[in-house]
Amino acid sequence: MDVKQFDFELPQELIAQTPIRERDQSRLLIMNRKTGKLRHRRFADIIEELDSGDCLVLNNTKVIPARLYGAIEGSGGAVEFLLLRRIDDTHWETMVRPGRRLREGKRVVFGDGQLKAEIETVLENGNRIVRFAFTGVFEEILDSLGEMPLPHYITHKLEDKERYQTVYAKHDGSAAAPTAGLHFTPELLQKLEQKGVELAYLTLHVGIGTFRPVKVEKVEDHEMHSEFYVVDQACADKINRCRKNGGRIIAVGTTSCRTLESIAKEDGTVEACSGYTNIFIYPGYQMKAVDCLITNFHLPQSTLIMLVSTIGGYEHTMNAYKEAIRERYRFYSFGDSMFVNNRE
Repeated sequence: MDVKQFDFELPQELIAQTPIRERDQSRLLIMNRKTGKLRHRRFADIIEELDSGDCLVLNNTKVIPARLYGAIEGSGGAVEFLLLRRIDDTHWETMVRPGRRLREGKRVVFGDGQLKAEIETVLENGNRIVRFAFTGVFEEILDSLGEMPLPHYITHKLEDKERYQTVYAKHDGSAAAPTAGLHFTPELLQKLEQKGVELAYLTLHVGIGTFRPVKVEKVEDHEMHSEFYVVDQACADKINRCRKNGGRIIAVGTTSCRTLESIAKEDGTVEACSGYTNIFIYPGYQMKAVDCLITNFHLPQSTLIMLVSTIGGYEHTMNAYKEAIRERYRFYSFGDSMFVNNRE
């Protein structure tokens, strides 16, 4: 497929710059994946769209304040670090700016010196392997010095950094939020459980590669980034029980969807496991585990809209995006939501 088939014109003013006041009051566009029929609701109404016996699969990764601003030791030149992947207690794979000033051996100081770093290796992709030196607990220092790594298309300052976390965020490690989950509140999750909807939590640490543009002409030529996931036994048991009893597996976000499709057997069942996935889901792929998808509205020509088009159908999905633009839905991380459903 040609990447340009996933292009569309998005008015700049529809890119949400701030989260709405109440998480579950975002708008919800419901699309039937079989017929393409569209309905307009509020996210809080999702409880009426799910049935007892369905299984909602959520990604409980937690975004770390991964953006750090410091100065080169000696010269004082300003630099920016974006932490991408933890290697061990002191080493991280890191994106740096300006790269030309941060060669191997360069040292950087953050804050008043409570955190220091040395560039150990320059990787082929331009990222650096960095060794940090600190006294105390790294996570506490990072929480004090770091900023939330908001996507490039959000230019407004985030007043409350908890709004870039899901209410069920648990395991530190992401450089970006699993944004489909931002619409849930504790009260809504409780109501879903009371209705008989199973909540299964897995972890996939979202890398900054999720925002990397597709630079090839043919979709098939794109090389997908790799991300670390964990699916524990409790999560696997809930998914398999739902599958056995005829319920629907509903992925909350593309990250949950990618994880499930990475580990699913041909019959849709899964086993507890962990590892890295670079699965690339685009039209032509046959879904094994996921029946329905809750997701936000994504960038033109992105791997994310390609994934949505796989489960929702290309024509249906592109038509839904046109409808969302006509109806002035809010797009991207702090935007509105979409439920790719398999029922009327």
